[in-house]
Amino acid sequence: MRIDTGQHMRIDQRMKLAPRMIQSMEILQMAQAALEARIDQELASNPTLEVREPGTDAEDLESERTQVDRDNREGERELVVKDGDTTNKDDFERLSNFSEELGSTWDTNSSEAGSYRNKPSSDGERDKKMDAMANTAARTASLFDQLMDQWHLAETTAELFKVGEYLIGFIDSDGYLRTEMEAMLDQAPGGVTAEEIDAAIGLLQQTLEPTGLAARDIRECLLLQIDARLRNDPEAELTHERALVDHHLKDIEANRLPKIAKATGLSIDQIKQTIHNLRQFHPHPGKLLADDAPRLIFPDAVIDYDEETDTYSATLTHGRLPTLQIRSEYERDARDKNVDKKTRDFLNNHIRSASWIIDALQQRKATLLRVIGVVVQAQREFFEQGPQALRPLPMTLVADQLGIHVATVSRAVNEKYLQTPRGILPLRMFFSGGTETDAGDAMSWTAIQAKLEQIIEEEDKAKPFSDDALVEKLKEHGIEIARRTVAKYRKQLSIPPARQRKEF
Repeated sequence: MRIDTGQHMRIDQRMKLAPRMIQSMEILQMAQAALEARIDQELASNPTLEVREPGTDAEDLESERTQVDRDNREGERELVVKDGDTTNKDDFERLSNFSEELGSTWDTNSSEAGSYRNKPSSDGERDKKMDAMANTAARTASLFDQLMDQWHLAETTAELFKVGEYLIGFIDSDGYLRTEMEAMLDQAPGGVTAEEIDAAIGLLQQTLEPTGLAARDIRECLLLQIDARLRNDPEAELTHERALVDHHLKDIEANRLPKIAKATGLSIDQIKQTIHNLRQFHPHPGKLLADDAPRLIFPDAVIDYDEETDTYSATLTHGRLPTLQIRSEYERDARDKNVDKKTRDFLNNHIRSASWIIDALQQRKATLLRVIGVVVQAQREFFEQGPQALRPLPMTLVADQLGIHVATVSRAVNEKYLQTPRGILPLRMFFSGGTETDAGDAMSWTAIQAKLEQIIEEEDKAKPFSDDALVEKLKEHGIEIARRTVAKYRKQLSIPPARQRKEF
């Protein structure tokens, strides 16, 4: 074997990603709640970072840290990823998986990059975050835990109690026991029979509150609630309600009221009143115990109208986000040659890390405000007239106008919300494709959906429009789309077909 050395030229493409670039893109994509948590984590892990108190002179602080920031930038290490090179591939893959990375922590072994591990504060002061957590209401117990607590109070045999415990694990979030008997038998502890499972289900239905839990379908759920009402109030008039649930539930779902009238001898008005009475019973009893809490939404910007100038403007709402700064005493120590080198290196690493996140937050604000500014200019008619005036606004057009990459626009609008004259709306809804009307006006797909919804709201409910008729109605407004598109939009708007919209 011959081994020698030589010089060769090769052309290849490489992408260089600095840690600050990756961090900036992560922070740009974060929703406000996630960003708040990230800032709290930074404050807890980086001793050189602090919250700037109101009234602090920002210019003095900025000039004081200019030299340190310049030194930090010189020590920045680039992350290089090239074809066939696996040494830094993880750094590159993070860019295509930001949505999975938001909940994770940034960490690197590089001395220049600093660390984001959660470290306890040791300044001797009260921890305000811990105080807030202590005063926060505890999360509601899960549905499973609540049902188990109830089941432990049941009076039954030890064998039946164990079967009941086993079955509670199959009850879904709606409160139903939808798993087939064969599947429950296959997974059941040895020796459990179908008869024991049936007996345990009956006892669960009698024991668990609210009534209707452990039902196997909606019919059984409603019948359990009706029977419970009759036991508590024998004089209650629920004969028609029970008959319709027991024998005509499918017809009710399909709005086949004439068929029910023919089978029961009831008038249409009696059937409508009976259906109205059935609304007092809950079709999803599990939600009454452990319903998903609504997610709080904090707008990232507010759109205001100025009557004097007849213009709309956007203002970022960062009131919930603290303003960060680097502790001046640590900056001085980092430059003081009398401080030992190990301490200075430690401080410089953390100051560099603090500088990066402060810059990333400023870049996030600037980019977000620029993107929202384009939206405000393009969608003025929406703010004044409503959803039907929403114009097509592709992200590529915004990217070209701002001179940035379309991926940056996508990250900027991710999970961001605007407070507008039309309510709090997701920023992403303003970016959509569209079509031209017969008059040559651009109209977004969202505007077409709004027009479709308006047509359906104004229809004669005794003779609702079919999908074919809706196509013709849209044509009258200069909008030509296919029938299958109308059906798709109708489903997206949770609007039932004409047969189910008909009122008798």
